[in-house]
Amino acid sequence: MDNLFGELRLRHLRLAPRGIRHHRATALQAAAEYTTRLGWTVAAGTAPGAGVPGRCDCAAAHCAAPGLHGGAGPRSSAGLAGPELRRMWADDAPVLLPAGLHFDVLDVPAQPGLQALVRLERMGTQVGPVLAAPTGRLLFFVAPGTARRLPDLLYRTGWDDASLDLVCHGTGAYVAAPPTVLGGLGPMRWLRRPTRESAACPPEARLLLGTLAYACHRGRARSTEPAWLAS
Repeated sequence: MDNLFGELRLRHLRLAPRGIRHHRATALQAAAEYTTRLGWTVAAGTAPGAGVPGRCDCAAAHCAAPGLHGGAGPRSSAGLAGPELRRMWADDAPVLLPAGLHFDVLDVPAQPGLQALVRLERMGTQVGPVLAAPTGRLLFFVAPGTARRLPDLLYRTGWDDASLDLVCHGTGAYVAAPPTVLGGLGPMRWLRRPTRESAACPPEARLLLGTLAYACHRGRARSTEPAWLAS
């Protein structure tokens, strides 16, 4: 298994096209796609402030919409389209997805996340939507309710290690969605693009957690090895 968890990069994996249908999709087009085709609730974010790129004033670990959700605008209900969406995104505001409604999101460092994704797909596990953030994180969409159950789920899979760099975004959190750009860092991109099926029924977290936790554990262990062992 250690050979499998070797060095990987985003370019080694099949990336979904940028945006929704083409790389120049506007925020309005994206919001309409998310709400009408996928059935998700969406919210208009706020322009990022002048702070440090990728940082947020909220207390969340690894915020998935850093600097964009402080004054998040009204939400559109699933299936909403037309004039109201056009008003919400009149200024091409960032597109945010509220977590805790249709999905929660497991958030891990990119390198372990890529390694886990390869392993899961080789095992035939049905992985739901996966976002690649320019902050160096991967976001795995899983069933809602995961965030409140995460400690118990990790314990049940044998990974009750509080030092694992693995968090879950649930009710009250927001996820920046393509084609949103995190100021000074780059765009959000789909690594595994959502389908109607995966949007309506994201996987149960227990199917992914063991592999994700193992990859995060291995990544942490490697980062703390003496240089002469890591080389």
